[in-house]
Amino acid sequence: MTTTVLTHPDCLFHDTGPQHPETPARLEKLLERLKEPDFAALKWATAPLAQQGQLTRVHSSDHVRRITDAIPQSGRVDFEPSGTVMSPESLNAALRGAGAVCAAVDAVLRGETDNAFCAVRPPGHHAEISRTSGFCLFNGIAIGARHAQIAHKLKRIAVVDFDVHHGNGTQNIFENDPDVFFGSVHQAFIFPKTGLAKETGVGNVVNVPMNRNTNGEQFIAALREKIIPAMAKHKPEMIFLSAGFDAHFADPVGDFRLHDSDYRALTEDFVAAANKLCNGRIVSMLEGGYHPAAVASAGAAHVAALMRA
Repeated sequence: MTTTVLTHPDCLFHDTGPQHPETPARLEKLLERLKEPDFAALKWATAPLAQQGQLTRVHSSDHVRRITDAIPQSGRVDFEPSGTVMSPESLNAALRGAGAVCAAVDAVLRGETDNAFCAVRPPGHHAEISRTSGFCLFNGIAIGARHAQIAHKLKRIAVVDFDVHHGNGTQNIFENDPDVFFGSVHQAFIFPKTGLAKETGVGNVVNVPMNRNTNGEQFIAALREKIIPAMAKHKPEMIFLSAGFDAHFADPVGDFRLHDSDYRALTEDFVAAANKLCNGRIVSMLEGGYHPAAVASAGAAHVAALMRA
């Protein structure tokens, strides 16, 4: 089995400032770990810039234009109140993130790799159709899912989000589309304060909000009992993972208690489901995770499980 990592140096140049939790170090440490000898079998690919047409399959043209027009010539700007900061390099970083997911879809569906992990920043799952949110400019995982549908003629897609924060943007994009399943296990009562169990879209959305101090056993049980069976019933042709690592016990933002072994186990569950449902087709994208060493160790556990698909 082959796993491909897609990334680009542009993603390291997105400058959020010295006090911001979404730092280049979180990606740097992960990339360093994935280049160690036990990951020698990985394939590596360059994340391309997403094209305008790929972005507007998901986002409004006004949204794309507002971001493009707001990029500063120097310094940084706070684009909106939930910490979405932009620097001169931010546009290319965000375009590489969305482009990585589209390129990963192409590689998997052309048989060039079995699955793929997009090691990119900024994250994307809070970006809605017409609004940035929570450090996110473009919703890369949603852009990739639409690319699979439109460019490759897949119909039924599943997106599962295991970030500690609810993927409000992804839900906003897909909640009225019965062809896309969206499932999320996340911490209740924190940003973005969405993702209630009663939010079910058109029957295609399953949210499992959980209390602080949720441990790995409880988190994985929620995935196994509520998310994976519902996803399987949807019969997806491809599975996308919003891979946030801020449910890790060391993370300074979330209040969950997952360990590296839990990320390995939950990834193995999705690999098994993908092998049964959709010929192993998985594309994963880095979302949150704000303790660089924890992102590196948990992300490495995730990628190692993909490699053993």
